[in-house]
Amino acid sequence: MRMKRILLAVLMGLLPSLGVAQQVAPVLGARRGGADVRFTSELAVAPLPPVSYVAPVMPPLGEPEQASGMTLAELEEMAIRCNPTLTQAAARVQAARGQSLQVGLYPNPVVGYQGSEIGNEGRAGQQGGYIGQEIVTAGKLQLNRAIANQEIRQAEYVWEAQRFRVLTDVRRGFYEVLVDQHSLELSRRLVGLGEQGVRAAEKLMKAKEVARVDVLQARIESDSAKILLEKAKNRHTAAWRSLAAVVGNPTMQSVPLSGNLQEGMIQLGWEETLNRLLAESPQLAAARAGYARAQAVVNRECAGRYPNVGLQAGVQYDNATQDTFAGIQVGVPIPIYDRNQGNIYKAQSELTAAQREVERVQLALQQRLAAVFEQYSTARQLVEKYHSDMLPNAQESLKLVSSGYRQGEFNYLMLLTAQRTYFQTNIAYLDALRELRGAAAAIEGNLLSDSLQTAEGSEGIPVQK
Repeated sequence: MRMKRILLAVLMGLLPSLGVAQQVAPVLGARRGGADVRFTSELAVAPLPPVSYVAPVMPPLGEPEQASGMTLAELEEMAIRCNPTLTQAAARVQAARGQSLQVGLYPNPVVGYQGSEIGNEGRAGQQGGYIGQEIVTAGKLQLNRAIANQEIRQAEYVWEAQRFRVLTDVRRGFYEVLVDQHSLELSRRLVGLGEQGVRAAEKLMKAKEVARVDVLQARIESDSAKILLEKAKNRHTAAWRSLAAVVGNPTMQSVPLSGNLQEGMIQLGWEETLNRLLAESPQLAAARAGYARAQAVVNRECAGRYPNVGLQAGVQYDNATQDTFAGIQVGVPIPIYDRNQGNIYKAQSELTAAQREVERVQLALQQRLAAVFEQYSTARQLVEKYHSDMLPNAQESLKLVSSGYRQGEFNYLMLLTAQRTYFQTNIAYLDALRELRGAAAAIEGNLLSDSLQTAEGSEGIPVQK
């Protein structure tokens, strides 16, 4: 019974911070097992001043938060403007357009000098010039440009995919930092309560009302809270640095973010999510453009069976006879051995591979979505469970234990356990929100992320005439 009295006295200094008790009174009565137990002012040595305490319960889903700072829209705009990978992808689009221009250009004519019989009988011989032109047949230039146009489409889809990657990374980073902001606040409140407990225990030990083991226990709890705070600070710093890198401004100083962790969350279903992904995925669109390109390559290689025609016309002056004469040459390769059959076979095989690539990308998207959707569904259920049951129960439990402790019904360990459970439940709730937001951002971004990894490129087609 005496130990219970001592434990009750130790935690009286914490009760004001929990918002459930008034200033420690000189005389406090409680009914325990039918006996009237009274604590006089002689035991309540130097009570601590009240500490303002705000319950760290997250607002319900959809409830706006009163916060000011940098918004998600501002970070997205900065990333679109500054992230170097988008500039890279845009440059590849321009390169593909330049390639399309180049492969459709007609061959340049050839102008040259020709001389013969120079020095015959001491004369200058025949002197003159010529002009030559290669005639491209079977519409090869148009077919080259058709291939290049599909290259442009592929490059544009690569840019679109990169844009989704950047936005997904920004959204994930934004909510990561936002969650860490809340975790920091929770950790700071827990440290404050721990310090209050240490001061209360030390004062009671000086009054010889508690043993040193109680002070050591209070210090352990306080130090544990400080460790959690340091970990929360380091995690917040790392999350901010990662976000700054994604937006393309690595020297950007950490500032508060303004946002609502629950706002804008909608219930997603598997079928509609999969259908939207297959309809909007730039990766799948790029694979389909690759199949169209492979078809154009087959057409181009089939046209390659028909050789181009070489024309040449020249004029010469014969210094011996003082005659001027002209000459014309026409050359056409005879396709006896080389009928471009190897390139045709290669193009047809690549067409089959491109067709299977479309199927592979579809299946890969479904496989990746299955894993991400499982994370989303699990996180969604956790968030709803925490919000509807666990957080209210933890808060109600803390109130009841605090009230019961004030009346002498519960000991210090019970109050400490309720307080610890309350904070751990809130932190677990934030972790569930982190998972939910990350999975939702991945689904919204068509499963594209890791924007600062090696960017996708498109292979240029050879310049053929």
